[in-house]
Amino acid sequence: MKFENTGIENQTAELSRLDDLMEKFKFIRASQWDYERVTYDRKFQIKGDIYYLRVQGYAIEGDVDSRYALIKLLPPILGKYYYPHGVEYGDDEHFPSSLVNQCQTILSQIKEELDKIQD
Repeated sequence: MKFENTGIENQTAELSRLDDLMEKFKFIRASQWDYERVTYDRKFQIKGDIYYLRVQGYAIEGDVDSRYALIKLLPPILGKYYYPHGVEYGDDEHFPSSLVNQCQTILSQIKEELDKIQD
């Protein structure tokens, strides 16, 4: 499920500030990056099912490995985890409305914080 018009997509932020911000909202970047892209995930478990809210971005300046990069964010997505296949983000997936609402609230809070740190 793609979250449209969150205000996050197309925003830019310096990587180190973005890392701090996303950690504040319990997102993990871990080793999910390469020299040009970053992926932040937040895990949710509801009644035995596992879901991930994912925020992705790509470097428009610098390299991610150098800890200096200006990152442009993409629209956030929500997926459901299926063992052993991985996470599915398709439109035919069913997501509990309480989870969707929680994700929208989190994304709204992230947008507010992003607005404060804009370069």
